[in-house]
Amino acid sequence: MAIAFYNAQETAQLINFTDLTATLKDVVLEYADGIIQSPDRQALTIPDAREGVLLSMPSTARDICVHKLISLLPDNPSQERATIQGIVSVMDSRTGQVVCVLDGPTVTARRTAAMSILGVQQYLPRAPKTIVMIGAGGQAQAHIEAINEIFPGVHLYIAARSASLTKAQAVCQRYQDLSISMEAIDIDKLPGEFDVLITLTTALAPIYHLPAKVERLIVAVGAYRPHMCEIAPETVLASRCFVDDIVGAKHEAGDFIQAGKDWSQVQTLAHSIRHGQEEGTPILFKTVGTAAWDLAAARVAFQRLQGGAC
Repeated sequence: MAIAFYNAQETAQLINFTDLTATLKDVVLEYADGIIQSPDRQALTIPDAREGVLLSMPSTARDICVHKLISLLPDNPSQERATIQGIVSVMDSRTGQVVCVLDGPTVTARRTAAMSILGVQQYLPRAPKTIVMIGAGGQAQAHIEAINEIFPGVHLYIAARSASLTKAQAVCQRYQDLSISMEAIDIDKLPGEFDVLITLTTALAPIYHLPAKVERLIVAVGAYRPHMCEIAPETVLASRCFVDDIVGAKHEAGDFIQAGKDWSQVQTLAHSIRHGQEEGTPILFKTVGTAAWDLAAARVAFQRLQGGAC
């Protein structure tokens, strides 16, 4: 049986953000209940590659099984290659047959952006009008497309340090035809009021120092290693904190680790979906990712393929 391989563009076409966000919400609960299995990812260093790693991330559910195998090579951008390379294999759980192979970086980017959107839907009591996004790298594209699809009409600020402002301006120019409006701004000149902050960097020191505010949701996506940090410790400690995956967060959520956040005071997204959350306190939602979220994206693609898409 021939196996269908889908490139980046084809994978994106199979996984729209509206369906992915809804599916992701279901998968979050299935994962919390143990219906979906998603063990800690296995990481192997790549010889002779500066901080290069190979990541193996499997996940199983009643309908499909997935295995994401990707490499992370920090030196790739200097050679005009993407940092993340790899594939997501999708199998039918009933037969064990490989259904298709999806583009790994696209699945990763889209499920990560969809998790940010799900966080906004869960933790912001109103539709956002203004969003500040710090970072104009690889994750920015998927987040822009997700915001455009789910929150059309939003004004999106792309914040960057003055040295990188040209890059942020180029991103805004590239997406000028979307339904959202976009504006590049200096990270030291953030607007006085905005509804959501999304951070997408690999910063080693805090880049966001504003006080925690009830009216403003923080979605921290970057800082995926314990020595990394995007959000100032005082902001973290003054916020009610939630995570997408508590297991991964305890050894990956650099913002919480650097701030010395008490893990007994950190709740999961699954708990929030089922029980809600206390109102009147500033909220910080930290995402670290797990293969279960890749399975959510693969489920959307699988269902579309069963329906004859592509």
